[in-house]
Amino acid sequence: MDVKYKRILLKLSGEALAGNTNRTFDYARIEAYMNDIKEAWLAGVHIGLVVGGGNIFRGLPGTGKGVDRIRGDYMGMLSTVINGLAMQSVLENMGVGCRILSAIGMEPAAEKYSREKVEEAFAEKKVVIFVAGTGNPFFTTDTAAALRAVEMKADLLLKATRVDGVYSDDPEKKPDAVKFDRITFTEAYSKGLAVMDLTAYTLCRENHLPLVVFNINNQGNLLRIIKGESIGTLVVPE
Repeated sequence: MDVKYKRILLKLSGEALAGNTNRTFDYARIEAYMNDIKEAWLAGVHIGLVVGGGNIFRGLPGTGKGVDRIRGDYMGMLSTVINGLAMQSVLENMGVGCRILSAIGMEPAAEKYSREKVEEAFAEKKVVIFVAGTGNPFFTTDTAAALRAVEMKADLLLKATRVDGVYSDDPEKKPDAVKFDRITFTEAYSKGLAVMDLTAYTLCRENHLPLVVFNINNQGNLLRIIKGESIGTLVVPE
């Protein structure tokens, strides 16, 4: 199968793994997402995955009581490991080779991350799941996704959401919000569009890495994007 993008990184939120349930995981939803990844994998695409941990724990700034920001961020990193293991299990049950790499030492649950291990995994035709963010507090999983995408020399970074692209406002609250089919990182940031944080923007812009924001809940979107179809919003460097 001919594809336009041969090496991609897909960023999923932790909340996406919970779906519309009150549970930590909605396995039917996870299987649907992993099936889309399997289709891309079968097309010969090298795939990296980054997942958030918001379905398990969302770190909060210190308030003088409870968990402080730094410990909260580490708890969030551990949550991404749990989510990565869940995705790994589903993918392997589908017959998809998979390797999970952690920014924090986590053996035997996950191998310690290195660029060499990423290339080894791709040579073995395995999907790579990156967990534990960047391994440092104060950095989001969006930043981790941009960083890993640059390090693995991805052709495209994809951010999976529940809406079909980037809008001038929240389309779920304001039906008259305008969708952007194409926009630059600088324009997106100057307009205050909540796509990614500034660090992630900067990593993508300075390394000439395009980003597609799309609706992951429309099954088949991922394969259509890697084949070159215009789906969602394309965010490009200047």
